[in-house]
Formats: sequence, structure tokens, C-alpha cells
Amino acid sequence: MVETQNRLERRKARTRGALISAAQGFIARGELNAPIAEITQAADVGMGSFYNHFVSREQLFQSAVDGALELLGAYLDSLTDAEADPAEAFTRSFRISGRLFRLQPELSRVLIHSGPELITSQHGLGPRAARDIVAGIGAGYFRVEDIQLALALVAGALLGLGQLLLEQPDRDDAEAVDRMAYSVLLALGVPDPDARDLCARPLPPMSDVPSVGVEAE
Repeated sequence: MVETQNRLERRKARTRGALISAAQGFIARGELNAPIAEITQAADVGMGSFYNHFVSREQLFQSAVDGALELLGAYLDSLTDAEADPAEAFTRSFRISGRLFRLQPELSRVLIHSGPELITSQHGLGPRAARDIVAGIGAGYFRVEDIQLALALVAGALLGLGQLLLEQPDRDDAEAVDRMAYSVLLALGVPDPDARDLCARPLPPMSDVPSVGVEAE
């Protein structure tokens, strides 16, 4: 009996995962009005299975965006030194996120199409950036009066950068990312020499880059 229940739970988890992966693929392509029938076909699941997990396409897409954001957030956590000071942790996360626009374009397109979710979501970059900004203020690195406005600035810079890198494949992504990170640090009140130093520090090897939008086999 227990084994049967476990098998059922695994099957449900696979179905839900297939739907979310398919939805991430549609979001990455900007097909935000795709019919549910097309999503279930891409996920290779039945229409009835969809409603066992989600009440609407909008709920599915929200779960897909949250999943992508959390995937990115967990990846950044894996590359961030727990002993790093807040300014370095923030800068490293921004520089790694920017480089992912080329390394993992599907994930990047999900982030671009998520738009304001980068600021408001409780998953992924938003809460981590807020954590580092608050810590940076406390440590005297950042001069910020409004955390939400600072997050809007950071998210806007990252999204604009991502769109530019995807549209201009010949642009040097590392240079562009580090120049944008430098500008963001200046906007947060970091002195010029410190901002230059933070953006010139070596990054950890970026292996096992996360991916999204893989349709079920």
C-alpha cells in the first residue's frame, strides 16, 4: 500500500514537473497566451492531468516563473562565499546573473518575460538582493534610503542588460555585465574605487548551470 502511494506521488510530481518545464519553454519564447491544450501537448500529459495540479494557465505560469527564479537563486547561493561581505556578495550575484544570459539563454528569457516578478517575487533574485542590500547598508557599503526603489533599479538594470545581450550576440558579455555592475554599485552609493575593485574580483567557475524549459520526453 505504501509503495503504491509512493509510486502515485512520484507520478504526480513528474506530471507537475513536466507541465512547469513546458510552461517555462512557452514563457521563454514569449508565448504567454498559449492555450492549455498546447501546453499539455508539449508536456506530453493529458488535459485532465492539468487540472489535477493547476486551476488556470496563469497559476501554472506563476509556478513556472517562481521555479525559474528559485532555480537561479539556489545556483547563486551555491557560488557565493558565506564569508563574503555584503557588497561583494551582491556584486558577485549580479555579475554571475548577467553572465547567465549567454550561458543559459532559455532561463534568461524566462527572467526577462517575468519582468516585475524579479522585484516582487519571494523567490530567486529579489529577496536575495534585498538581503544583501540591507546588509550592505548596515555595514556602511551602500547609501540607500528606499529598499524597494533600489531593487527596482537593480532589476531594471539586469533585465535591460539581458535583453541587450540576447539581441546583440556579438557584444562582449563579460565586459558589458561588469560595466553594468559598476554603474549599479555607483547608484547604490559605493565609491568609484571600491566599485571598480568589486567588479574586477575573480568569479568562481560557473559549472552545472541550471536549465529550464525542457519538454518531457
